[in-house]
Amino acid sequence: MLMWSEPFLMSLSNGEEIAVFLMDTQGTFDSNSTVFENAFIFALTLLVSSVTVYNIMHNLQEDNLQHLSFFAEYGVLALDAYHTSPFQQLTFLVRDWQFEYETSYGFEGGETILTDRLQIRPNQHRDLELVRSRLRQCFRKVNCFLMPHPGLKVTNRREFDGRLEDIEKDFKKQLQAFVPELFRSDSVNFMKEINGEFVTSTQLFEYFRSYCTVFASGELPSPKAMLEATSEANNLAAKAISKEFYIRAMEQHCGGDRPYIHPNQLDVLHQEVRRQSIDKFRCARKMGGEQMSQNYQQDLDNEITELYVNFKKHNDSKNVFAFSRTPTTFISSMILCYLIAGILDIIWLGAINFIFMFAFWVCFVLLCLWLYTKYSGEYSEIGEYIDYFADVLWNNGFQPVYSHCLRSAMRSVIGNTKIE
Repeated sequence: MLMWSEPFLMSLSNGEEIAVFLMDTQGTFDSNSTVFENAFIFALTLLVSSVTVYNIMHNLQEDNLQHLSFFAEYGVLALDAYHTSPFQQLTFLVRDWQFEYETSYGFEGGETILTDRLQIRPNQHRDLELVRSRLRQCFRKVNCFLMPHPGLKVTNRREFDGRLEDIEKDFKKQLQAFVPELFRSDSVNFMKEINGEFVTSTQLFEYFRSYCTVFASGELPSPKAMLEATSEANNLAAKAISKEFYIRAMEQHCGGDRPYIHPNQLDVLHQEVRRQSIDKFRCARKMGGEQMSQNYQQDLDNEITELYVNFKKHNDSKNVFAFSRTPTTFISSMILCYLIAGILDIIWLGAINFIFMFAFWVCFVLLCLWLYTKYSGEYSEIGEYIDYFADVLWNNGFQPVYSHCLRSAMRSVIGNTKIE
């Protein structure tokens, strides 16, 4: 399977921009490929495409319809479970049509052939009836286009290099009729939908991954397994969109170029964005039932929690005081111990003075060790232990005193304001 390396960007009539991906596959149902390879290519093509062009040589035969029986069964399961057609548009492109004298080229002649081939006749075998009835049910639109032969210069000459003058006029005329109709942006089947929801490029990746996982065993999966894979991919896609919403919203407030936010304010922001993200996941149309949805919602909540931890660490790294807390704590402790030791020395309490001078030198050594670990990058674990010790010292010693002084100052200011 080959996909064009870049999407084609198009603008709809309402101004919305969409991406169009072109995908081509190798020939299927030939002597060089296995049944599994054929089914895998055909399945992946139908499941991820909004419009599938099924190339057929010369005529629309019964075996071409039988190749769709596996997917028709999958389509019926999806139709019964979710009451919507799982596939959008299937176009049979009959190449080298030889009977133009009986049936004209183009969509008009193709519709005549398709109607005849899909007609259910009396005494027809049950399997043939099922394929015909299910085909119209599983696809929103099934049509057929009869394409003339491009000319002997194209097929019989090795030196053909794509020059338009070597291609028959009828072929070029019908090509100009076929391609614009295929890429009509106002067509209801132009944009890819699954379960009634338009699919984004992020979601498309999830569908690819889930379908490839189902086929990874090397055995042809059952239609039920394909339906479960679609349900799983549908929930994964909804989760990816909700997760992306959370990331974008948080980066707007505390991203790399945003200033430091107080931890309490950041937590409130996280709770609100998390709620919106979960609501976005719940509101998305999903397949697989409530239990599957709950499991993926729990996964989303866990991933959001992990993201919040990273956002919190990133926000803390912007806090200048948080980085300087360790040296500030030790320097403040040294000053305090030195002042107390000096006062005790004046009042002849030398024995107690020794304790505070010992604490002074302990803080000095720890500060020097901390500076060395940060400057050299060595012994980072020792630096973490020193940071932890400084945090304990700050939270249990300086922080309560600082908070008490701040509250006292605020009460004094409020009291003076009332008196005035």
